[in-house]
Amino acid sequence: MLHPTMQVPGQRRRKLAAFGAVFATAIGGIGFAAAVTAAPAHAAVPAPPAGFTLTWSDDFSGAASTGLDTGTWKYDTGPGSSFGTGEIETMTNSVANVYQDGAGHLVLKAIHTGTEPGSGWTSGRVETQAATFGAPAGGVVRMESIIQQPNVTTSNGAGYWPAFWMLGEPLRRGVGWPGSGEVDILEGINGRSSVFGTLHCGVNPGGPCNESSGIGSGEHACPGCQTGFHDYAVEIDRSTSPEQIRWYLDGNNYFTLPASRVDATTWANAVDHPFFIIYDLAMGGGFPSAFGGGPNSTTVSGGTMVIDSVAVYNKAPGGGGTNIAQGKTATSSSVTGNNTAALAVDGSTGTRWESTQGVDPQWITVDLGQSYNITSVNLSWEVAAAKSFQLQTSQDDSSWTSIYSTTSSTGGNQALTVSGTGRYLRVYGTQRTTPYGYSLWELGVQGTPGGGGGGVSSLLSRGKTATASSVTGNNTPAMAVDGAAGTRWESTQGVDPQWLQLDLGGTHVIDKVVLSWETAAAKDYTIQTSNDGSTWTTVYSTTTSTGGVQTLNVTGSGRYVRMSGTARTTPYGYSLWELQVFGR
Repeated sequence: MLHPTMQVPGQRRRKLAAFGAVFATAIGGIGFAAAVTAAPAHAAVPAPPAGFTLTWSDDFSGAASTGLDTGTWKYDTGPGSSFGTGEIETMTNSVANVYQDGAGHLVLKAIHTGTEPGSGWTSGRVETQAATFGAPAGGVVRMESIIQQPNVTTSNGAGYWPAFWMLGEPLRRGVGWPGSGEVDILEGINGRSSVFGTLHCGVNPGGPCNESSGIGSGEHACPGCQTGFHDYAVEIDRSTSPEQIRWYLDGNNYFTLPASRVDATTWANAVDHPFFIIYDLAMGGGFPSAFGGGPNSTTVSGGTMVIDSVAVYNKAPGGGGTNIAQGKTATSSSVTGNNTAALAVDGSTGTRWESTQGVDPQWITVDLGQSYNITSVNLSWEVAAAKSFQLQTSQDDSSWTSIYSTTSSTGGNQALTVSGTGRYLRVYGTQRTTPYGYSLWELGVQGTPGGGGGGVSSLLSRGKTATASSVTGNNTPAMAVDGAAGTRWESTQGVDPQWLQLDLGGTHVIDKVVLSWETAAAKDYTIQTSNDGSTWTTVYSTTTSTGGVQTLNVTGSGRYVRMSGTARTTPYGYSLWELQVFGR
């Protein structure tokens, strides 16, 4: 195969040199494998695979000819030339190019005006606001979307370049591409009945990942992918050794990339962190050019990439075992900004605890709610990690026993096998790897109940029945108690008062409520309890809330718990990522 050289800076590079002209000519004569069954047009979000739970999803159920919820999605607009891939379209936020069709689909549409095929194109590109989708150490994440590629052929589709992909969260913090990582789940070009899957990593040009081509599957047959819906997915598996990325088409694993293909640092920098998701329908550019080029005089205007649904699923560390620290009460010696201890046990790989900068020692403690025989601890460090630290257990949050100790940690993601007993687990840092604080994306703990000790306060609210005074879009009350950091309840915009209510299923003693607000938070609100859902007792009240993550120690009892808001921090509604109620 020929490998034309082309170096392109920017965030989104593609396989500009993946295949040369010889292969592009020859591929037309290859007999592709038997046809794959297409997914039905508008299907529900697929059920989680065995061992996985749903973290976040969108099935695009907005009204016809409406845009996207910009609380969930972000439009990437401007000339395609700014993306560094040679594209010729201009991306817009117009409903002519990006819209929901009223039948449960998101549509990206490429439109041409004028007579010159190499200019005059508009299209759409969107990405998730959240950059929190990833696998913690020892876990697995699956990103999956049901898509119909543009219904064009090699005769009239030259230049079409649909893509479903994701970029590493560090890119949003200034870490350069491709070192921050890019995983391409679906790329199709020029109306060919095929799909490409690729990892971009390392440095550009060249490097361990052969940039700007990346390490990929090559062209894989996808008969009917222009005329029907197909299921495209990727799994990042950090539970195996070496770690893996696996690409799937309609449930069939067609390409697997092990971490051993590159050095450990390159892999960790590109893969071992959260991602954000992107869809786009590009026109022209280096990748289509490697297979004949376009657009040309025969390229049709109006081709659409139709997305039925998108979902993110996670499998917990420990072979799918429960992370007993998730959602539990966490405290720390200090905090920088809004990076509270609770964010290290919220199940999101995009939020973190950060201690005061430049001070030793520092610690973070999680109250597991009862005594456990602890068998493993997973630490996902941000760059500002601990060099010297201990893992300690306690039954009373006072007397501590060390179950692990190191003076030579280099951070990253650590899955530590331990043996200890306690209700409380503490990470106690005495020396840092940087001049900054200690910073943990996530603290995971596995174990089995036992070992004596006491405490019975636990999370009561997850999965319980939730109702509300109103709802905006698909942001239903249930999404505030589903345990997923990327879903939320949102009330009607601009209306006071509003409330969110939980039925715990029975009367409980309640000692803590945790509110994880989206930007549209409550300024004035109360927390109330009730035994009958009719007569309410206030256990907390404020008129000066600024949102964020709020941990409220309360004293009360009841079967029902309600957040009742009377004034907002924004002109929009009340919006809660999660409402957690603890008690016994």
